[in-house]
Amino acid sequence: MATAAARKRRGGGRAGNAARRGGAAIEQMPWSPPVNIDRPTEPLDEAGVQAIHDGAMRILEEIGVAFLHPEAVEILRASGGCDIEGENVRMGRDFVMEMIAKAPGSWTITPRNPDRAITLGGTNLLFGNVSSPPNFWDMELGRKMPGTREMCRNFLKLSQFFNCIHFVGGYPVEPQDIHASVRHLDVLYDKLTLTDKVAHAYALGRERVDDVMEMVRISGGLSHEDFEATPRMYTNINSTSPLKHDYPMLDGWMRLAERNQGLIVTPFTLAGAMAPVTMAGAVAQSLAESLCAVVLAQVIRPGACTAIGTFTSNVDMKSGAPAFGTPEYMRATQMTGQLARFYGLPMRASGVCAANVPDGQAMWETSNSLWAGVQAGANMIYHAAGWLEGGLIASPEKFVMDCELLQQVQRYMDPKLTATTPEDIAVDAIAEVGGQGHFFGIEHTQERYTTAFYQPYLSDWRNYEAWEAAGGIWTAQRAHQVYRDILAGFEAPVMDPAAQEELSAFVERRKAEGGAPTDF
Repeated sequence: MATAAARKRRGGGRAGNAARRGGAAIEQMPWSPPVNIDRPTEPLDEAGVQAIHDGAMRILEEIGVAFLHPEAVEILRASGGCDIEGENVRMGRDFVMEMIAKAPGSWTITPRNPDRAITLGGTNLLFGNVSSPPNFWDMELGRKMPGTREMCRNFLKLSQFFNCIHFVGGYPVEPQDIHASVRHLDVLYDKLTLTDKVAHAYALGRERVDDVMEMVRISGGLSHEDFEATPRMYTNINSTSPLKHDYPMLDGWMRLAERNQGLIVTPFTLAGAMAPVTMAGAVAQSLAESLCAVVLAQVIRPGACTAIGTFTSNVDMKSGAPAFGTPEYMRATQMTGQLARFYGLPMRASGVCAANVPDGQAMWETSNSLWAGVQAGANMIYHAAGWLEGGLIASPEKFVMDCELLQQVQRYMDPKLTATTPEDIAVDAIAEVGGQGHFFGIEHTQERYTTAFYQPYLSDWRNYEAWEAAGGIWTAQRAHQVYRDILAGFEAPVMDPAAQEELSAFVERRKAEGGAPTDF
């Protein structure tokens, strides 16, 4: 039987079914990664899909992509399906399609808590936290400042608390008070002890990737064989658009492929800057850059668990700044979704915005980008909570506000909302009320009212007078208080003491050895 102390610790591992705000519980939906029950939005007809596919294949066949890693070049040379001149690699379309066909259409990542396993592919829909901004902003500071380890830990706590966050991406904010050579050790230690969800590793060279794989293995109490039997973690790499893959990301990509871990490649193609100004051209280039990385993984390990991502948007042609959540972004995401299904690969999208603070612009741009991913049939949506300023700021208020939106998406996908049983059609209830009275007090309503509708934890549905009498608190202010309450009541999920001790010892040893190089 679990001890009282262990049961108390597991209370924090509940991922926060409730926090405290003014003495009242903040209820949230249970852990239940949604399934997308809608047909995807497909703006392209069959000829359009073939045209973009042909464009991507022509880029790979006629122009090629630079692989800035000698070992990757030699692996592709030995495959017999590529024409290589220096670092430039051209691939025939038949070879590309043959290699892509080896990739599984769906695959599962199992973290140290098997109840938090997630599956990419099919109609599965997964949301992740903000990843990689260098700066932090909250309402208490009122300004942006470089990220710290404490800020990063606080975002990890939010990521664990909210059940609508299904995986923990890269550093939620870059902890710039930790030297880059050992940053991955401290942050991954925090990630693996403060959360029990699927973790990400930056593919930035051999040392970082090897360290993180070992830390994930230790945290789960796994043998090397068990670690490699199924994905336990994943990475996401970005091409260096246009048409390049750099050394450190390829290095990590190849090592993770060798050990059967999850692999996602997401070109960052901004139309008008790093890709053609036309969305079809930008999508074709993005696909070429992603598919050639999938080919490399399949050459290394046939059946490697790979997915392609889309981060195709446009720039503000007046300033050159990236724009997100635009109509062009939405259509590019939907078009990429069609091509991902054409190739039989899982897909990643993002919930992003260009706004600088958690205001109306932040929410409409995030809603646009998030729903574009949902409509596109994306399986994994990165940066779904907490992203601001085009990825330069992480905000806890924005995180809390976004999670309200994510819960609404999850509820929207609940099949109960579209059930059509006789009890749902409710002709008897309609007859009982007839043309007189109301439905509030009848048995049909009384049996269902507590679960009939989505219940927000952040939205305020009172009228203006009641809202004003309660203090007139705006949404971002309410979100700030929720964030503070979550931190005040947070308890980390249970980890096996022996695994945590071994993990701590590994981190200290690697830090004493100097960690990872900071130059490539």
